Amino acid sequence: MANTIHVDIVSAEGEIHSGDAEMVFVPASQGEIGIAPRHAPLLTTLKPGEVRVKPAGGGEELWFWIGGGALEIQPHLVTVLADTAARARDLDEAAALAAKQRAEEALRDRTGAMEVAEAQAELARAAAQLKAIEKIRKLKRG
Repeated sequence: MANTIHVDIVSAEGEIHSGDAEMVFVPASQGEIGIAPRHAPLLTTLKPGEVRVKPAGGGEELWFWIGGGALEIQPHLVTVLADTAARARDLDEAAALAAKQRAEEALRDRTGAMEVAEAQAELARAAAQLKAIEKIRKLKRG
C-alpha cells in the first residue's frame, strides 16, 4: 500500500512491534519526529520517551516506551533500535517510581563522574516512563 510505512521496533530483548502504519512519532535526540510514508532517509539517536504508531487502516494509536536507542528511516521502512522497550500498557508505575528514587539518591551520594552519568541516565529513563504512564492515563480518562 503506497500510503503506509512499515515499522519495526526492536530491543535487545526482542521484537516489540512489526506492522504497517500511516504515521509514526519518535523521541529523537533533537525533538519529536513525525514520520510519514516516503519520508527522506535519516539516521539519528533517540532519547527515552514514547513512540506512537498510527496503524494502517485506522484503529487505536499504539504506544510504546523506549529507553533511548537509534532510528533508521527509509522511504517505506522505519526501524527503531531501542536500548530497552515496552508496550505502554506493560509499564509498571511502581517500578518506575522506585528507579527514579534510586537515581535521585545516587545523584545525592555522588562519588565518581561515571556513577553520576549513569544515575542521570537512569533518572531520565524513569522520568520518561512516568511521563508516558501519565499521558496514557489522561487518554484513557478523556
